[in-house]
Amino acid sequence: MMEWSCDPNDRVAGLKIIEDLTQSAGQVQRRVLDEILRRNSETEYLKGFIQGDLGRETFKKKVPVVNYEDVKPYIERIANGEPSQIISGQPISELLTSSGTSGGHPKMMPSTIEDLDRKTFLYNLLVPVMNQYVDGLDQGKGMYLLFVKQEITTASGLTARPVLTSYYKSKNFRNRAFNGYNVYTSPDETILCTDSKQSMFCQLICGLVQRDQVLRVGAVFASAFLRAIKFLEDHWEELSSNIRTGIISEWVTDSSCREATMKILEKPKPELADLIESVCSSKSWEGIIKKLWPKTKYVDVIVTGSMAQYISTLDFYSGSLPLVSTMYASSECYFGLNLKPLSKPSDVSYILIPNMAYFEFIPVNKGLEEERIDRDVHCNGNTDKICMEPEPVDLVDVKVGDHYELVVTTFTGLYRYSVGDILLVTGFHNQAPQFKFVHRRNVVLSIDTDKTNEEDLLRAITKAKLLVEPLGCLVTEYTSYADTSSIPGHYVLFWELQTRGKNPLTELESSVMEDCCSNVEEELDSVYRRCRSKDKSIGPLEIRVVKQGTFDALMDFCVSQGSSVNQYKTPRCIKSEEALQILKSRVLWSFFSKKMPSWVPYRLIQH
Repeated sequence: MMEWSCDPNDRVAGLKIIEDLTQSAGQVQRRVLDEILRRNSETEYLKGFIQGDLGRETFKKKVPVVNYEDVKPYIERIANGEPSQIISGQPISELLTSSGTSGGHPKMMPSTIEDLDRKTFLYNLLVPVMNQYVDGLDQGKGMYLLFVKQEITTASGLTARPVLTSYYKSKNFRNRAFNGYNVYTSPDETILCTDSKQSMFCQLICGLVQRDQVLRVGAVFASAFLRAIKFLEDHWEELSSNIRTGIISEWVTDSSCREATMKILEKPKPELADLIESVCSSKSWEGIIKKLWPKTKYVDVIVTGSMAQYISTLDFYSGSLPLVSTMYASSECYFGLNLKPLSKPSDVSYILIPNMAYFEFIPVNKGLEEERIDRDVHCNGNTDKICMEPEPVDLVDVKVGDHYELVVTTFTGLYRYSVGDILLVTGFHNQAPQFKFVHRRNVVLSIDTDKTNEEDLLRAITKAKLLVEPLGCLVTEYTSYADTSSIPGHYVLFWELQTRGKNPLTELESSVMEDCCSNVEEELDSVYRRCRSKDKSIGPLEIRVVKQGTFDALMDFCVSQGSSVNQYKTPRCIKSEEALQILKSRVLWSFFSKKMPSWVPYRLIQH
C-alpha cells in the first residue's frame, strides 16, 4: 500500500522523504502503477483493455493514450448516477472542474477522499523545502489571499467544483493540525466566504491589521494576487476607515466572515489607519508591498507558463521581492515541487514526486517545438501541428534538453491521460527528472484561469465579423494578444478591414463595433465568461482596427526574423514586443465590449 504522510513540523523527516522518493524514483513508479492496476483492474474501463492482466507491459501495450474527449462519456455517466466502478475501484467522492474546457464547458476530473491526502502530503512537503532557503518562517504569518468558487451538484448528487475550492472546504484544510510555518492572516471563514468581494475585503483587513507579523504574501496565481493589489488600490480608503473605527462596513453581510474579521480587528486602530492612508495616498505604488508589509521576504505565486506575463508588474508592486513558484499541480493530479524556490522565474523547474501518480512522457519533436516557440516569440507563422513520437517513455528515461508532453495515470480513474502540458527536462535530482513548464498545448490567450485556443478564437471572430458586413466591410486579417498592462488584463484583437467598394475606410459605427466585441465574448467558453462576468478577473474585450497594409508589414517583419515566405501564415497570437509595436503604431480606432457576457453555472444534461 502506498502512503502519503509528512509532518510539516519535522524538517529533517520531510527532506528525507523527498530524498528517498527521488533516489528510487523508478522503483516507486513501478509500485505506483502496480497499485493502481491492482485497485482498478476490474473497472469497466480498464477491464475492456487488459482483461484482468496486471502486467505493466500489457498496460502499456493495450491501454491507449487518451484525451478528455475520450474519457468524457465515462465521467458523465458517473455524474448522471452510474457507479464509480466504471472507472475507479474506489468511490468517486466529487468531480473537479478544470480551467480547460470541452464543448465550451469545464472539464470534470474524478476525485476520491484519499486524493485529498495526496494533496495534503505535497503541501506539507513544501514546508521543509522553503525552510532550507528562508529562515524564521515560523516567527510570523503568511498573507495568502485564497478564495472559493461556485460549485454545482450533478444528477448523481456528486459535487462538481474547482480543485482549490474542494481542498479549502475539505477536512484536510479546515481541521489541519497547527503548523507554525504555515499560519495565515486570513481566518478560514474569510477564505470560505462565497462572495468574492466580501472575502477579498475582509482578508485584506486581516492582512493589514497583522502587517507586522506578515513574512510572506501571495495567492495561487500571479493574476489573483494582482487583482488583490488592484482591489486595495480601489478600496484602501474604505479599508482604512474600517480599521480606524474598528467597525466593518455594513455591506459585508456574510456573518461568519464578518465575525471572524472583527475578532482580528478587535478595536479602533487610528495609528494604523494613518499609516495606511499615508502609504496608499502616495503618487506611486512602486514597492507598495514592502511599505505595507515591511517584513515580507517573498511573494508566493505561480509565475510560470502564462502567468509569466505578470512578472514585471509583480516586480513593480513588490519592490523586486523574490517571486516563488512552489508547486506544479492541476485538476487531474498534483504533480510536484520546486526544490529551488528562490530561483529566478525563468529558471524555475519542478520535480515530479514519483508516488503521486504514474507518469509517462510523449517525446515532442524538438525542432518543431522550437519552431512553435519561435512563432510565439518572433511570430513565425508556420502553424503545423507539433509532431509527436508515438511511444511514451517512463519518468526515469527522459533526456535532459528534450521536450515532452505529460501523460498521467492516477489513482482516481484516469489512465494514460494526456494533460496537454509541454515540459522541458532541465536536469535530475537523484533519479527524478526536473522539468520546466513550457506551455499548454494549443492555448493562444490566457489572462487568469481562462485558456482560449486558436479554434475557439476563430469560431468567435467568424460569428462576430458578420456584424460589419452590412457596413460594407470585410475582416481580411486578425490577430490577438493578452494585454496585462492594466489590472485586470483583457483580450485585444487587431482587425484589418476592407471596404467592398473602392472608397477607403474613413469611419465605423461605434455601436456596431462594440457589439462585435460583445459577440466575440459571448462565443468564448464558459471559463472565460465566468472570469469576465462573475469573478471580474478579466476586463472588457477590445478590438483595435488597424490601417490597411498592417498585416503586410507584420509579414515583412516575420520574414525578416526567419519565417519562410512560402509557409508564412498570420500568427493568431502575438507575444513579440517588436511585432506588437508594428500593430499598435497602425491603430485607427479602438472599441470595447459594453456588455457582460452571459454566464450560468454548468449544468450537466442527463442522457
